[in-house]
Parts: sequence; structure tokens; C-alpha cells
Amino acid sequence: MQLRHKALSVHLLTASGAVLSMLAMLAAANAEWSLMFLWLVVAFVVDGIDGPLARRYEVKRNWPAYDGQLMDLIIDYLTYVFIPAFALFQSGLLAGWTGWFAIIVIVFGSVVYFADTRMKTRDNSFAGFPGCWNMVVLVLFATQPAWEAILLIVSVLTIAMFTNIKFIHPVRTERWRAVSLPVAVAWVVFAGWAAWLDFDAPALVVGGLIAASIWLLVAGAAQQLIPPRRG
Repeated sequence: MQLRHKALSVHLLTASGAVLSMLAMLAAANAEWSLMFLWLVVAFVVDGIDGPLARRYEVKRNWPAYDGQLMDLIIDYLTYVFIPAFALFQSGLLAGWTGWFAIIVIVFGSVVYFADTRMKTRDNSFAGFPGCWNMVVLVLFATQPAWEAILLIVSVLTIAMFTNIKFIHPVRTERWRAVSLPVAVAWVVFAGWAAWLDFDAPALVVGGLIAASIWLLVAGAAQQLIPPRRG
């Protein structure tokens, strides 16, 4: 296969996320939350591997007709923000005004954040919470906390999008990647496991999901507080 055809294949892999988002949305419309999250987990995996492949096959040079970054942002907004926000509202985890508040701040704040040209840091991390609501809402489904806790989490993370707090990219952030990348893989395993069991997962799975989520959430801030060693 020629290099340009490999580059095209990467674009098509990215585009497959649109199909996965539609499958997730159809499941959500039927209140099949476990199936919805399984599709979102698959989309999360695709999003994790298409970037390294795009850089490897230099898609901007070898198939410049398609804008892979624009395609990725469109799909990310669907799978990371729009569908999880719908699930949070429609599932009843937040009822009444709290549900309306959550979906409004999530979808509005996230679209503004996604358009912010300052969202990436020099070390390929994110400046502010990167709108990974698919991960947040999945953990909320798995743990079923009180509505007050959910509302607090949504509010704090929405505000965090517009701060200078760093959040790592488990693949692209080089510092501590030897830990962060396996933790991200573990998160995917635990998340898929919990969804497969219709969120009636054993404590080990839920505990692993929470632990992995905490690491991915705070590792960037910890890097800001702990200066790197100078070799």
C-alpha cells in the first residue's frame, strides 16, 4: 500500500468515529445506556490510535485534501460531549433544574473550549479540563453518587475548562507516559467491563475505574506542582 493510501486510511479510521457516535446516539435514544457507553468506549479507542497513525503517515502531507483535525474535533464533540450530556440528562441522574443546568453548561462550555486556540500546551497536554465528559459520565453511571455530588462535579469541571490547570494527554504527554498510558488502557478495560455488566460491576472494577480516573484527572496538575528533574 502506498504511503498516500495509508494516510487516506487514517482519515477514514477517524471518520468511522461518526458512525460510532450514531450507534451510541441510537442506543441512548432507546435508553440502552450500557450499549451506548460500549460504543463510546470503542470511539475512545479509535480516537486514541488515529492520532499516532496520522503523525506516522504524515496525513497533512500525504493526503491534504481532508482536514483530519477538523474531522476529529467534530467527532470528539459528539462522542465526548453531546451524547454523554444527553445521557446524563435523559437517564435521570440529574432531575429537574439540575439536569437542565448540567446539559447547558456542558454543551455550551465545551463548544467554547473546543474552539479555543490555546487549549494545547507546549508538552501536548491540555490547558484546562479537555471536555472528556464521556469519561466523567461513565464513571457517574458506574458509581451512582448523590445528585448533589454530580452537580458539584459538573460545575467544578466546567469551571476547570477555563483555567490554566494542566490535564495530560495519556498518549502525547511524554512526562510520566510510562505510567499514564497503561493507566489509560486500564481505564478503557474497566470502563468496557462496567458497561458490559450493565454497571452492576464488582467492587474491583469500580475501584479500578475510579483510581484510573483520578490519575488521569490530577496527573497534569501534579506535573505543574512537581518540576521535572534536570538531567
